[in-house]
Amino acid sequence: MYNSKITGLGYYVPENVVTNDDLAKIMDTNDAWIQERTGIKERRHVIKGDDTTTSMGVKAAKIAIERAGIDKEDIDFIVFATLSPDYYFPGPGVLVQRDLGIKTVGALDVRNQCSGFIYALSVADQYIKSGMYKNVLVIGSELHSHGLDMSTRGRSVSVIFGDGAGAAILSREEDNAKGILSTHLHSEGQHAEELSLIAPGMGKRWVTDIIADNDADDESYYPYMNGQFVFKNAVVRFSEVIIEGLKSNDLQASDIDLLVPHQANLRISQFIQKKFKLGDDQVFNNIMKYGNTTAASIPIALTEAWETGKVKDGDLVVLAAFGSGFTWGSAIIRW
Repeated sequence: MYNSKITGLGYYVPENVVTNDDLAKIMDTNDAWIQERTGIKERRHVIKGDDTTTSMGVKAAKIAIERAGIDKEDIDFIVFATLSPDYYFPGPGVLVQRDLGIKTVGALDVRNQCSGFIYALSVADQYIKSGMYKNVLVIGSELHSHGLDMSTRGRSVSVIFGDGAGAAILSREEDNAKGILSTHLHSEGQHAEELSLIAPGMGKRWVTDIIADNDADDESYYPYMNGQFVFKNAVVRFSEVIIEGLKSNDLQASDIDLLVPHQANLRISQFIQKKFKLGDDQVFNNIMKYGNTTAASIPIALTEAWETGKVKDGDLVVLAAFGSGFTWGSAIIRW
Protein backbone atom coordinates (compact mmCIF):
# COMPACT_ATOMS: atom_id res chain seq x y z
CA MET A 1 0.00 0.00 0.00
CA TYR A 2 1.47 3.30 -1.11
CA ASN A 3 0.73 6.85 -0.04
CA SER A 4 0.54 9.72 -2.48
CA LYS A 5 2.68 12.78 -1.95
CA ILE A 6 2.50 16.25 -3.49
CA THR A 7 5.85 16.60 -5.24
CA GLY A 8 5.22 19.70 -7.32
CA LEU A 9 2.96 22.77 -7.13
CA GLY A 10 2.26 25.63 -9.53
CA TYR A 11 -0.25 28.38 -10.11
CA TYR A 12 -1.14 30.99 -12.68
CA VAL A 13 -3.35 34.08 -12.46
CA PRO A 14 -4.02 36.63 -15.22
CA GLU A 15 -2.09 39.89 -15.11
CA ASN A 16 -5.27 41.99 -15.27
CA VAL A 17 -6.02 43.21 -11.73
CA VAL A 18 -9.59 44.35 -11.02
CA THR A 19 -9.92 46.32 -7.78
CA ASN A 20 -13.06 47.05 -5.80
CA ASP A 21 -12.84 50.63 -7.01
CA ASP A 22 -12.82 49.37 -10.60
CA LEU A 23 -16.07 47.51 -9.94
CA ALA A 24 -17.59 50.60 -8.33
CA LYS A 25 -17.32 52.31 -11.72
CA ILE A 26 -19.69 49.82 -13.36
CA MET A 27 -22.08 48.86 -10.54
CA ASP A 28 -23.50 50.34 -7.35
CA THR A 29 -20.91 49.14 -4.85
CA ASN A 30 -17.82 50.38 -3.05
CA ASP A 31 -14.58 49.11 -1.56
CA ALA A 32 -15.78 49.26 2.05
CA TRP A 33 -18.99 47.30 1.27
CA ILE A 34 -17.07 44.52 -0.48
CA GLN A 35 -14.28 44.25 2.09
CA GLU A 36 -16.68 44.24 5.03
CA ARG A 37 -18.69 41.32 3.62
CA THR A 38 -15.99 39.25 1.90
CA GLY A 39 -12.51 40.51 2.79
CA ILE A 40 -11.72 40.87 -0.92
CA LYS A 41 -9.70 43.87 -2.12
CA GLU A 42 -9.02 42.79 -5.71
CA ARG A 43 -9.24 39.86 -8.10
CA ARG A 44 -7.86 38.85 -11.50
CA HIS A 45 -9.95 38.80 -14.68
CA VAL A 46 -8.88 37.31 -17.97
CA ILE A 47 -8.69 39.72 -20.89
CA LYS A 48 -10.77 38.14 -23.63
CA GLY A 49 -8.59 36.24 -26.06
CA ASP A 50 -5.60 36.00 -23.72
CA ASP A 51 -6.48 32.92 -21.65
CA THR A 52 -8.98 30.12 -21.23
CA THR A 53 -9.70 27.73 -18.39
CA THR A 54 -7.53 25.15 -20.14
CA SER A 55 -4.64 27.47 -20.99
CA MET A 56 -4.42 28.71 -17.40
CA GLY A 57 -4.43 25.10 -16.21
CA VAL A 58 -1.64 24.24 -18.64
CA LYS A 59 0.50 27.14 -17.41
CA ALA A 60 0.06 26.08 -13.79
CA ALA A 61 0.72 22.44 -14.71
CA LYS A 62 4.02 23.22 -16.45
CA ILE A 63 5.32 24.86 -13.27
CA ALA A 64 4.17 21.93 -11.11
CA ILE A 65 5.76 19.38 -13.46
CA GLU A 66 9.09 21.21 -13.41
CA ARG A 67 9.07 21.52 -9.63
CA ALA A 68 8.24 17.82 -9.27
CA GLY A 69 11.41 17.03 -11.20
CA ILE A 70 9.61 14.80 -13.68
CA ASP A 71 9.06 14.84 -17.43
CA LYS A 72 5.56 15.32 -18.81
CA GLU A 73 5.79 11.77 -20.19
CA ASP A 74 6.01 10.50 -16.61
CA ILE A 75 2.40 11.59 -15.99
CA ASP A 76 0.09 8.58 -15.90
CA PHE A 77 -3.27 10.32 -15.46
CA ILE A 78 -4.89 13.78 -15.44
CA VAL A 79 -7.69 15.00 -13.16
CA PHE A 80 -9.09 18.45 -14.00
CA ALA A 81 -11.53 20.23 -11.66
CA THR A 82 -13.59 23.17 -12.91
CA LEU A 83 -17.10 24.60 -13.18
CA SER A 84 -16.10 26.78 -16.14
CA PRO A 85 -14.87 24.48 -18.94
CA ASP A 86 -13.91 25.89 -22.34
CA TYR A 87 -16.58 23.76 -24.00
CA TYR A 88 -19.85 22.23 -22.81
CA PHE A 89 -18.10 19.03 -23.93
CA PRO A 90 -15.46 17.67 -24.12
CA GLY A 91 -14.06 18.68 -20.75
CA PRO A 92 -10.68 20.38 -20.30
CA GLY A 93 -8.83 17.25 -19.16
CA VAL A 94 -8.28 16.05 -22.71
CA LEU A 95 -7.41 19.57 -23.85
CA VAL A 96 -4.63 19.68 -21.26
CA GLN A 97 -3.39 16.29 -22.45
CA ARG A 98 -3.33 17.65 -26.01
CA ASP A 99 -1.78 21.03 -25.20
CA LEU A 100 0.95 19.54 -23.00
CA GLY A 101 1.70 16.96 -25.69
CA ILE A 102 1.31 14.06 -23.27
CA LYS A 103 0.81 10.50 -24.51
CA THR A 104 -2.71 9.02 -24.54
CA VAL A 105 -3.18 8.81 -20.77
CA GLY A 106 -6.59 8.93 -19.15
CA ALA A 107 -8.12 12.34 -18.40
CA LEU A 108 -10.95 12.84 -15.93
CA ASP A 109 -13.07 15.97 -15.44
CA VAL A 110 -14.45 16.76 -11.97
CA ARG A 111 -17.49 19.03 -11.57
CA ASN A 112 -17.67 19.68 -7.84
CA GLN A 113 -17.26 23.43 -7.97
CA CYS A 114 -15.67 24.90 -4.82
CA SER A 115 -14.89 21.40 -3.50
CA GLY A 116 -13.55 20.34 -6.88
CA PHE A 117 -9.87 20.30 -6.03
CA ILE A 118 -10.41 18.25 -2.85
CA TYR A 119 -12.48 15.75 -4.83
CA ALA A 120 -9.88 15.64 -7.62
CA LEU A 121 -7.08 15.21 -5.09
CA SER A 122 -8.98 12.34 -3.47
CA VAL A 123 -9.42 10.56 -6.82
CA ALA A 124 -5.72 10.93 -7.64
CA ASP A 125 -4.76 9.80 -4.14
CA GLN A 126 -6.77 6.59 -4.45
CA TYR A 127 -5.35 5.78 -7.87
CA ILE A 128 -1.84 6.04 -6.47
CA LYS A 129 -2.62 4.18 -3.25
CA SER A 130 -4.07 1.31 -5.27
CA GLY A 131 -0.81 1.05 -7.21
CA MET A 132 -2.50 1.81 -10.53
CA TYR A 133 -0.58 5.04 -11.23
CA LYS A 134 2.70 6.57 -10.11
CA ASN A 135 2.33 10.25 -11.09
CA VAL A 136 -1.01 12.06 -11.43
CA LEU A 137 -1.49 15.67 -12.57
CA VAL A 138 -4.29 17.42 -10.66
CA ILE A 139 -5.53 20.82 -11.85
CA GLY A 140 -8.10 23.30 -10.57
CA SER A 141 -8.81 26.15 -12.99
CA GLU A 142 -11.62 28.68 -13.34
CA LEU A 143 -12.56 31.47 -15.72
CA HIS A 144 -15.49 33.17 -13.99
CA SER A 145 -15.29 36.70 -15.31
CA HIS A 146 -16.86 36.09 -18.72
CA GLY A 147 -19.97 34.56 -17.14
CA LEU A 148 -20.84 37.06 -14.41
CA ASP A 149 -23.55 39.69 -14.31
CA MET A 150 -21.32 42.74 -14.01
CA SER A 151 -24.21 45.09 -13.25
CA THR A 152 -25.73 46.25 -9.98
CA ARG A 153 -28.25 43.41 -10.26
CA GLY A 154 -25.49 40.81 -9.98
CA ARG A 155 -23.13 42.57 -7.59
CA SER A 156 -23.67 40.26 -4.59
CA VAL A 157 -22.13 37.41 -6.59
CA SER A 158 -19.95 39.12 -9.18
CA VAL A 159 -17.73 41.01 -6.71
CA ILE A 160 -16.65 37.70 -5.17
CA PHE A 161 -15.22 35.68 -8.04
CA GLY A 162 -11.91 35.78 -9.88
CA ASP A 163 -9.98 33.83 -12.51
CA GLY A 164 -6.93 31.61 -12.05
CA ALA A 165 -5.49 28.11 -11.94
CA GLY A 166 -3.46 25.88 -9.65
CA ALA A 167 -1.89 22.48 -10.19
CA ALA A 168 -0.25 19.69 -8.23
CA ILE A 169 1.71 16.57 -9.09
CA LEU A 170 0.86 13.61 -6.85
CA SER A 171 3.52 10.91 -6.83
CA ARG A 172 3.97 7.55 -5.18
CA GLU A 173 5.38 7.67 -1.63
CA GLU A 174 6.51 4.48 0.06
CA ASP A 175 6.71 6.03 3.53
CA ASN A 176 3.13 5.74 4.79
CA ALA A 177 3.80 8.35 7.46
CA LYS A 178 4.16 11.01 4.74
CA GLY A 179 1.91 12.37 2.05
CA ILE A 180 -1.88 12.39 1.96
CA LEU A 181 -2.99 10.55 5.09
CA SER A 182 -6.72 10.67 4.31
CA THR A 183 -9.44 12.52 2.40
CA HIS A 184 -13.09 12.96 3.39
CA LEU A 185 -15.93 13.82 0.99
CA HIS A 186 -19.61 14.69 1.50
CA SER A 187 -22.63 16.07 -0.33
CA GLU A 188 -26.14 17.34 0.46
CA GLY A 189 -28.07 17.75 -2.78
CA GLN A 190 -31.24 19.00 -1.15
CA HIS A 191 -29.68 22.47 -1.18
CA ALA A 192 -28.42 22.30 -4.78
CA GLU A 193 -30.29 25.39 -6.00
CA GLU A 194 -29.06 27.64 -3.16
CA LEU A 195 -25.75 28.10 -4.99
CA SER A 196 -26.16 27.31 -8.65
CA LEU A 197 -26.17 28.27 -12.30
CA ILE A 198 -29.36 26.82 -13.79
CA ALA A 199 -28.85 27.53 -17.47
CA PRO A 200 -27.75 26.60 -20.01
CA GLY A 201 -28.51 22.98 -19.30
CA MET A 202 -30.57 20.05 -20.45
CA GLY A 203 -33.08 20.36 -17.62
CA LYS A 204 -35.46 23.29 -17.14
CA ARG A 205 -33.58 25.83 -19.27
CA TRP A 206 -32.21 24.47 -22.53
CA VAL A 207 -29.79 26.46 -24.65
CA THR A 208 -32.41 26.57 -27.39
CA ASP A 209 -34.92 28.11 -24.95
CA ILE A 210 -32.54 30.94 -24.10
CA ILE A 211 -31.75 31.62 -27.75
CA ALA A 212 -35.44 31.56 -28.69
CA ASP A 213 -36.53 33.80 -25.80
CA ASN A 214 -33.70 36.31 -26.21
CA ASP A 215 -34.72 37.63 -22.80
CA ALA A 216 -32.22 40.07 -21.33
CA ASP A 217 -33.98 39.87 -17.95
CA ASP A 218 -33.54 36.09 -17.69
CA GLU A 219 -31.17 35.60 -14.74
CA SER A 220 -31.00 31.79 -15.02
CA TYR A 221 -27.76 31.91 -16.97
CA TYR A 222 -25.98 33.88 -14.24
CA PRO A 223 -24.75 32.35 -10.96
CA TYR A 224 -27.16 32.56 -8.04
CA MET A 225 -26.19 32.41 -4.39
CA ASN A 226 -28.31 32.56 -1.25
CA GLY A 227 -25.45 34.19 0.61
CA GLN A 228 -26.58 33.97 4.23
CA PHE A 229 -27.80 30.39 3.86
CA VAL A 230 -24.54 29.32 2.21
CA PHE A 231 -22.49 31.04 4.92
CA LYS A 232 -24.40 29.32 7.74
CA ASN A 233 -23.97 25.90 6.16
CA ALA A 234 -20.33 26.51 5.26
CA VAL A 235 -19.13 27.24 8.78
CA VAL A 236 -20.84 24.07 10.08
CA ARG A 237 -19.59 21.75 7.33
CA PHE A 238 -16.06 23.19 7.35
CA SER A 239 -15.80 22.44 11.05
CA GLU A 240 -17.29 18.96 10.76
CA VAL A 241 -15.07 17.77 7.94
CA ILE A 242 -11.88 19.13 9.52
CA ILE A 243 -12.73 17.36 12.80
CA GLU A 244 -13.53 14.18 10.86
CA GLY A 245 -10.15 14.24 9.17
CA LEU A 246 -8.26 14.90 12.38
CA LYS A 247 -10.09 12.16 14.30
CA SER A 248 -9.49 9.57 11.59
CA ASN A 249 -5.75 10.12 12.06
CA ASP A 250 -5.79 10.43 15.88
CA LEU A 251 -4.89 14.11 15.66
CA GLN A 252 -6.03 17.27 17.42
CA ALA A 253 -6.55 20.81 16.17
CA SER A 254 -3.40 21.75 18.05
CA ASP A 255 -1.45 19.45 15.72
CA ILE A 256 -2.28 21.57 12.67
CA ASP A 257 0.72 23.45 11.33
CA LEU A 258 -1.19 25.02 8.44
CA LEU A 259 -4.86 25.11 7.45
CA VAL A 260 -5.50 26.07 3.83
CA PRO A 261 -9.27 26.60 3.46
CA HIS A 262 -11.09 27.14 0.19
CA GLN A 263 -11.04 30.89 -0.35
CA ALA A 264 -14.80 31.48 -0.38
CA ASN A 265 -15.08 34.36 2.05
CA LEU A 266 -12.52 35.72 4.50
CA ARG A 267 -15.21 35.87 7.19
CA ILE A 268 -15.72 32.10 6.93
CA SER A 269 -11.99 31.47 7.26
CA GLN A 270 -11.79 33.77 10.28
CA PHE A 271 -14.74 31.99 11.91
CA ILE A 272 -13.05 28.60 11.44
CA GLN A 273 -9.71 29.94 12.67
CA LYS A 274 -11.34 31.20 15.87
CA LYS A 275 -13.30 27.97 16.40
CA PHE A 276 -10.15 25.82 16.20
CA LYS A 277 -8.07 28.37 18.16
CA LEU A 278 -5.48 28.69 15.42
CA GLY A 279 -3.00 31.54 15.19
CA ASP A 280 -2.60 33.77 12.15
CA ASP A 281 0.50 31.79 11.19
CA GLN A 282 -1.55 28.56 11.12
CA VAL A 283 -4.11 29.66 8.50
CA PHE A 284 -3.28 30.79 4.98
CA ASN A 285 -5.61 33.18 3.17
CA ASN A 286 -5.12 35.01 -0.12
CA ILE A 287 -8.73 35.80 -1.05
CA MET A 288 -7.86 39.46 -0.50
CA LYS A 289 -5.78 39.38 -3.71
CA TYR A 290 -7.60 36.87 -5.91
CA GLY A 291 -11.22 36.60 -4.77
CA ASN A 292 -12.94 33.23 -4.90
CA THR A 293 -11.40 31.16 -7.70
CA THR A 294 -13.56 28.11 -6.85
CA ALA A 295 -11.72 24.87 -7.78
CA ALA A 296 -8.49 26.82 -8.25
CA SER A 297 -8.50 28.50 -4.84
CA ILE A 298 -6.89 25.76 -2.75
CA PRO A 299 -4.07 24.89 -5.18
CA ILE A 300 -3.30 28.60 -5.71
CA ALA A 301 -3.24 29.21 -1.95
CA LEU A 302 -1.26 26.03 -1.20
CA THR A 303 1.32 26.96 -3.83
CA GLU A 304 1.71 30.48 -2.46
CA ALA A 305 2.02 29.11 1.07
CA TRP A 306 4.74 26.69 -0.07
CA GLU A 307 6.57 29.38 -2.06
CA THR A 308 6.70 31.69 0.97
CA GLY A 309 8.07 28.98 3.27
CA LYS A 310 4.89 28.42 5.26
CA VAL A 311 4.88 24.70 4.37
CA LYS A 312 7.85 22.66 5.58
CA ASP A 313 8.82 19.00 5.69
CA GLY A 314 7.00 17.20 8.47
CA ASP A 315 4.23 19.81 8.76
CA LEU A 316 0.63 18.73 9.17
CA VAL A 317 -1.29 20.53 6.43
CA VAL A 318 -5.10 20.48 6.34
CA LEU A 319 -7.09 21.40 3.24
CA ALA A 320 -10.86 21.98 3.48
CA ALA A 321 -13.58 23.19 1.14
CA PHE A 322 -17.32 23.77 0.96
CA GLY A 323 -19.45 24.87 -1.96
CA SER A 324 -22.19 24.37 -4.51
CA GLY A 325 -23.96 21.07 -4.43
CA PHE A 326 -23.72 21.34 -1.47
CA THR A 327 -20.44 19.44 -1.44
CA TRP A 328 -17.59 19.62 1.05
CA GLY A 329 -14.40 17.79 1.89
CA SER A 330 -11.03 17.77 3.59
CA ALA A 331 -7.56 16.35 3.08
CA ILE A 332 -5.06 15.64 5.86
CA ILE A 333 -1.46 15.81 4.66
CA ARG A 334 1.86 15.12 6.35
CA TRP A 335 4.28 17.14 4.26
